Amino acid sequence: MGLIGRLGAWPLLGQLGRDPLALGRAAQSGRTRELRPRTERAERVVRSVCPYCAVGCGQLVYVEGGKIGQIEGDPDSPISRGRLCPKGAATKGYVEGPLRQHRVKYRRPHGTRWEELSLDDAMEMIADRVIATRDATWEEETEDEQGERIPLKRTLGVGSLGGATLDNEENYLIKKLFTALGIVSVENQARI
Repeated sequence: MGLIGRLGAWPLLGQLGRDPLALGRAAQSGRTRELRPRTERAERVVRSVCPYCAVGCGQLVYVEGGKIGQIEGDPDSPISRGRLCPKGAATKGYVEGPLRQHRVKYRRPHGTRWEELSLDDAMEMIADRVIATRDATWEEETEDEQGERIPLKRTLGVGSLGGATLDNEENYLIKKLFTALGIVSVENQARI
């Protein structure tokens, strides 16, 4: 191939002649012409909401062979309009990452290692501790400056801080449950 033939293959010359905006052949190599979108092989697309903060960005989850193939921003979402932050864009890695825990881990007080618990055992342990703490810190009533009894029926020994991934309805139910238990230190971070 002579000098003229080699210059004709150079992308800049192709751009000057046939593709002035470099949107077609001038911007492609043989390898890039072969590339296909990762979403092309998806069997179905599931709409979802990013679980990592209170913004609630829309996601499109592309499913291939029963597994997540790709996660992208949902352009129809009025909140994020197709955009995702780095955490939202990395959701696939969080879901399928090799370091993700799939079992409840527990380390006993003064323990040096983690042990696995069943979900039922962990839930029973949490319920027992909430009840024991509530009983130990229960305030039935108090006295004001004049010596009159004022009913309290509360505990300050248990509190709740809801995460940003809980919506208003879930936080409403949590607040109702904790109020019924006499727990007054309840806060959440929901904005959706």
